[in-house]
Amino acid sequence: MPNMTLSLPEDVYKIVKAHNEVRWSEIARRAIEEYAKKIVLLNAITQDSELTEDDIVALDHKVKAGIQKHYKSKASRCSGGKTDLSRY
Repeated sequence: MPNMTLSLPEDVYKIVKAHNEVRWSEIARRAIEEYAKKIVLLNAITQDSELTEDDIVALDHKVKAGIQKHYKSKASRCSGGKTDLSRY
């Protein structure tokens, strides 16, 4: 099996070094493997797609606008309409 070297932020490195009972390489290997499998699946799903990059961006904006509208409505109902969501 090939090896890989990782860089960690100093605070994370201190935690890792303090817990040598944990098999960190196994945790990293599994996380990378799971993420790689998701990428393979997404590639398989999208390989025959005719969507352009612009189509994807437009769809992304529509989905996010719908999510924002949903949660603004939900927050408004919960607070009697007094929630300031302008920062969102």
